[in-house]
Amino acid sequence: MPLHLIKLAVGCESVKELKGWVAERARTAKQKGLPRHHVHITRMTPKRIDELLTGGSLYWVIRGEIAAREKIIAIEPFRDRDGIGRCRLVMQPKVIAVMPRPMRAFQGWRYFAQGDAPPDLGSAGAGVGALPEPLRRELRDLGLL
Repeated sequence: MPLHLIKLAVGCESVKELKGWVAERARTAKQKGLPRHHVHITRMTPKRIDELLTGGSLYWVIRGEIAAREKIIAIEPFRDRDGIGRCRLVMQPKVIAVMPRPMRAFQGWRYFAQGDAPPDLGSAGAGVGALPEPLRRELRDLGLL
């Protein structure tokens, strides 16, 4: 069973904005002749790498709710110019919206078990994925989603 990570998308206001960030990074990588993966750098390296690489995703918390995920394809520990240990989370450059679920703020990242992960929005039900994000957020706040 895959293990996932969950992290705050600091400064991001919507899934649409996150998709724009990822697309821009993919374009920049393509221009530089690099693989078109989305790379996110963290300070700490996960210890459970093997479990994360068996189908795990990075779930993004946006504006207080788990809102999207990206499939993790590699985890690369490294040292930066100052000799400080860092970690690259390499992901497929495809942001997948998930059924919104409230989540309080936290620092860094956390492990996220498969059983706790919300379903992808496309598979969640008839038409929910077609609703505008602000409307989905309001319906969730009202307890209707």
